[in-house]
Amino acid sequence: MSAKNIFLQGAISPAFIAESIQKHSTKTGIGAHNIFLGQVRKDVLAGQEVAAIEYSSYEPMAAMQMEEIREAIFAKYALTCMHVYHSLGVVQAGEICLFVFTSSKHRKIAFDACEETVERIKKELPVWGKEIFAGGDYQWKENT
Repeated sequence: MSAKNIFLQGAISPAFIAESIQKHSTKTGIGAHNIFLGQVRKDVLAGQEVAAIEYSSYEPMAAMQMEEIREAIFAKYALTCMHVYHSLGVVQAGEICLFVFTSSKHRKIAFDACEETVERIKKELPVWGKEIFAGGDYQWKENT
């Protein structure tokens, strides 16, 4: 089985998100979509402002793990479809770094599946973020 590549270089653009939504207008059995957009925050940590996060991953392992998450979510929820995209490389504060899009006949299923997918991605996927401060220093981010 070939796992889908979920990674995009750099920030996830609003145009990409809009196109993804538009592609579903022909799927008339869908009654609900739920979308989670993760955005890089301009946190101030130890007196330094986060300017960007540089994401890296062990992609083959992440693809396999995401496929396991996907299968578990589809087994638990009556989804019509699910799309997940995660940034690699540098993403500036204010830009989108994670896009999770679930669709189903009914809203509760789309909501619950999206929330569980995001939580599992944050806990289980081998993706690391290096917080880059405005002055050029950095620290490795802890997922919360």
